[in-house]
Amino acid sequence: MNATILVVDDEQEIADLIEVYLKNEGFTVYKYYNGSDAWQCISETKLDLAILDVMMPGMDGFALLRKIREKHTFPVIMLTAREEEIDKITGLTLGADDYITKPFRPLEMVARVKAQLRRFRLYNQNSEAEEEEEQVIAFSGLVLNKDTHECTLNERPVSLTPTEFSILWCLCENRGHVVSSEKLFYEVWGEKYFSSSNNTVMVHIRHLREKMKDSAEHPKYIKTVWGVGYKIG
Repeated sequence: MNATILVVDDEQEIADLIEVYLKNEGFTVYKYYNGSDAWQCISETKLDLAILDVMMPGMDGFALLRKIREKHTFPVIMLTAREEEIDKITGLTLGADDYITKPFRPLEMVARVKAQLRRFRLYNQNSEAEEEEEQVIAFSGLVLNKDTHECTLNERPVSLTPTEFSILWCLCENRGHVVSSEKLFYEVWGEKYFSSSNNTVMVHIRHLREKMKDSAEHPKYIKTVWGVGYKIG
């Protein structure tokens, strides 16, 4: 799996460790120990994925993530040294696709990187097999193009991360029906659902609603079916 990955962590030993494991998998790695230098790289380099430490002096991981999401949709994995749920929720709200808590197992980190890259490429590639599937979903002013990974709402572009697009596509594929949180998590993240996973789903749904300017109290698009899951349409 060829990919170019950005690694940003002010703890040099951790950044160096991540670099070694990723390079052993054949990835091209750009490594930085601060957010400012990393942002310069982002501005000049085509990246496939970024791994950002949350706690860094100067421009921290959250600030860097905000800047990334202004222009880019490639997957972002956040590293946090704290167990606090608020760090994870903040990162997901800002557009992160996944998070890893330190200390972490390097092989698990590599597995998460590969999972995010597979998901990103799934919605950006154009193969003959995909052409046989439904590539465009359109209803009530919402248009999703799976081939180009584009979303428009009332002819206004909506910039979505790969994870957000996956969630919206899954809901739209099942429009009119309730999609349980368990099914949504498995379909999008490809992992076993745990009780804590519901927070991850909720944050991404909230972020989607914000981007679509949809009301949580009186939603036109994504509706919450309490105790069950979500539906659209």
